[in-house]
Amino acid sequence: MTDNICLSCGACCAAFRVSFDRSELDTEDGLVPSSLADAENDFTCRLRGTDYAQPRCLALVGKIGERVSCGIYTERPGPCREFAPLAEHGIFPSACNKARARHRLPALPVSE
Repeated sequence: MTDNICLSCGACCAAFRVSFDRSELDTEDGLVPSSLADAENDFTCRLRGTDYAQPRCLALVGKIGERVSCGIYTERPGPCREFAPLAEHGIFPSACNKARARHRLPALPVSE
């Protein structure tokens, strides 16, 4: 089993606004707990905590850069699922390094 650097990072969960379609809410037959979402408009929501000058998703558990996990991993919205699909292969999107830099973490190899 390889180490998943995402489990010792978490920077992406504390760097970006996470907006997603309302259809992903559990109240709309989706998976994302509605208690962790704020409405943006009639069509989109955002994860609570991600719309601040210093964002941090309320579902993020642990200390960034040390050990983290997602409290709603199996129910997370599309943008979270799509962020780093190649991370298990050691390739990361450039946005990953932007998030890491915000938390003074070293850069990783990027896929873009």
